[in-house]
Amino acid sequence: MTTEILINSRSYEVRLALVENGVLSEYHLQRPTEKGLMGNIYKGKVVRVLPGMQAAFVDIGLERTGFLYVDDIYIEESLPDVDTIEASPPVHSCDPEKEINEKVSRRNHNFQIEDLLKEGQNILVQVSKDPIGTKGARLTCHITLPCRNLVYIPLTDHIGVSRKIEDEEIRNRLKEKIESIRPKGAGFIVRTVAENARLEELEADMEFLLHLWEEIQDLEKGVPVPALVYEDLDITLRSVRDLFTADVDRLTIDEEKSFRKIEKFVKTFAPELQSKLSLYRGDLPLFEAHGIEVEINRAIEKKVWLRSGGYIIIESTEALSVIDVNTGRFVGKNNLNETIFKTNMEAAVEIAYQLRLRNIGGIIIIDFIDMEDENHREELFATFKAAVKKDKSRINILKLSEFGLVQMTRKRNSESLYQLMCEPCHYCVGEGMLKSRRTICYEIFRNIHRNAQAAGGNTVTLRVHPRIADMLSKEEELTMAQLEHDTGKRMVIAPAKDMHIEKYEIIWQR
Repeated sequence: MTTEILINSRSYEVRLALVENGVLSEYHLQRPTEKGLMGNIYKGKVVRVLPGMQAAFVDIGLERTGFLYVDDIYIEESLPDVDTIEASPPVHSCDPEKEINEKVSRRNHNFQIEDLLKEGQNILVQVSKDPIGTKGARLTCHITLPCRNLVYIPLTDHIGVSRKIEDEEIRNRLKEKIESIRPKGAGFIVRTVAENARLEELEADMEFLLHLWEEIQDLEKGVPVPALVYEDLDITLRSVRDLFTADVDRLTIDEEKSFRKIEKFVKTFAPELQSKLSLYRGDLPLFEAHGIEVEINRAIEKKVWLRSGGYIIIESTEALSVIDVNTGRFVGKNNLNETIFKTNMEAAVEIAYQLRLRNIGGIIIIDFIDMEDENHREELFATFKAAVKKDKSRINILKLSEFGLVQMTRKRNSESLYQLMCEPCHYCVGEGMLKSRRTICYEIFRNIHRNAQAAGGNTVTLRVHPRIADMLSKEEELTMAQLEHDTGKRMVIAPAKDMHIEKYEIIWQR
């Protein structure tokens, strides 16, 4: 399998595409005006403690306060003996070992938030989840600092190894290497990319991370509250740190300044990968030359066509996404059951791909076409589970139900591609539906009937959207005449192009 990282870098936007066998698998973007916060470390102030929610709101200098749950507060006595942690994050994740925080948090259930934090207290926190929708950033006190081969966890005293390194002999050898060079009480996790790393490489990473933590501690003492203490790497360098491994065949970028920055980073932390760097100088834009632009546009459409002629529909709310599978134009060859089974099997692979590409998180319900054959159900479920294994985000899947539904969760650390690239319709404000013209007309009639006696004057001017005006003067002409007769008022229709179609103004005049 060929794997390539493509980076389209401009002053206003940086876009990154992970391409596997010529197909876009992951897409990330970063805009200076909408830069993500994950991995950033802040000195914040507790502004509110909520015992009923066992959480606190922390002012870190952003528009919205951050949310700190009791399980994410550092308590020295609660540290567990953790042996293995997954350490291979997606590029937008600058805290690849968030699972360590979750394991630590399970030991915090004996503590109450009001015993740990007080309003007005200063606290050092790290963003573990970007603000999404109306929610503020999710915060944690369990600081982690990732580098190329290691992740430093300054508040723990243990050595962990990525779960993706399965060979027990290699795991033990890596633990011994870290134990031989780490300072007493310093916690580290060995990342997947370090499976064959030399002791000198691990030592260089460790020295860099220890020095970085010292700088963060010194900065914390001197800055006011709230303040940014440490800002994580930008998307170009994160792509090198988190995605650019020996399995990647090439990293291509189309902007020389960014290329030199990556080249310097790789020379320091992964010199063996220097030959895989490439500066693109083609006439066509980089993404157009590789067909990425078309794939990006497909990734924000609700309907996704399958090769067979079937299709899936993807609908998302703030916390829930629903995916519906349909046969569409696919009529099959032999019988209905076979047609449904083939559509579902193709959809299972496509859905796993779309979840990763679109970065859809939270609760996900997949409505496969109902199948009567139990063997078909089991094969479909096995196919879907195998398809999502490529996804680096943590996924939990429940068994296929009798109705053909799959319930699952996918860990969400940042906004989905749809949220990053789109905004709610200024007309319907994201509802997706508007009141019908006739419904609005009848609202106007009821309003006039209700207020006709109390209102003075003998003329009523209706200031409405042109489409409503058209219906009032044509399809509802008889109703308007009857309304004039019942109320004794003359009706004047005044189309207003600047009016929202659901809004209207009734002006009573003498």
